[in-house]
Amino acid sequence: MATKPPPDLGDLERDVMRLVWNHGPITAEEAREKLGRPLKESTIRTVLRRLEEKRFVAHSVEGRTFVYRAAEARSLVAARAVKSVIDWFCDGAIDEVLVGMVDQQMLSPDQLRKLGEKIAKAKSGQN
Repeated sequence: MATKPPPDLGDLERDVMRLVWNHGPITAEEAREKLGRPLKESTIRTVLRRLEEKRFVAHSVEGRTFVYRAAEARSLVAARAVKSVIDWFCDGAIDEVLVGMVDQQMLSPDQLRKLGEKIAKAKSGQN
């Protein structure tokens, strides 16, 4: 069963999401300052609103200021995106992708060790 692919993000949306994930809760003005580009705050507010419509961020109001937080951890969003690619290219066979990554030497020895440890924990039910 194919999963729905994640919504596409434009370059500026990706940059703003990186800020939200790396710096935690953020206002439009803080995002504009951290991006270091000549952008209007209204442009950033529009980007944040679109990210909220796409369910990447959620906001709360502190005083009169919208504060944006990631709706999900970056790792969960990335895992879902990878799953949609695996479903599309390999009919959901994640083992084909992992074996291919090992065969292509895409994983360092340290990454392979960590993956092995995660697999061993999952097998023993320790998560």
